Amino acid sequence: MRTLAQASARQLADAWGAWEAPPEIEAIRGPEAGLVMVRGRVGAGGDRFNLGEATVTRATVRLHGGPLAAATVGSAYVLGTDFEHAWFAAAFDGLLADEKLRAQVLNDVLAPLERGQASHDDVRHAEARSTKVDFFTVAREHV
Repeated sequence: MRTLAQASARQLADAWGAWEAPPEIEAIRGPEAGLVMVRGRVGAGGDRFNLGEATVTRATVRLHGGPLAAATVGSAYVLGTDFEHAWFAAAFDGLLADEKLRAQVLNDVLAPLERGQASHDDVRHAEARSTKVDFFTVAREHV
């Protein structure tokens, strides 16, 4: 679900368009946008506190027909208000629920998305590491 939630709506729409004989999608709930409270913990394990609110979009769909052996249900929550993103994430979640299609979805859809996200994360981590300051060295220079 993390991979589907972090993928773009365009990536998921393209993956769905490339799917051979996609099943029918029926809306059960949404997509609909709302707010959730983001909570944190003092010192990562202490008292809880409300950090703020985040906008999320959720969708629940039923998939039937096509290559599915039986109807399946998929659901997704994504940050932001992109209804199409939540819709396709829920659809792929429903495909993952089908035992026959699970391996195909993992190999054909999720693996390429994970590789792309890992590559993007590596670039961002390298940029962050390049701004690292060694405060011990800075303090020793002023002594």
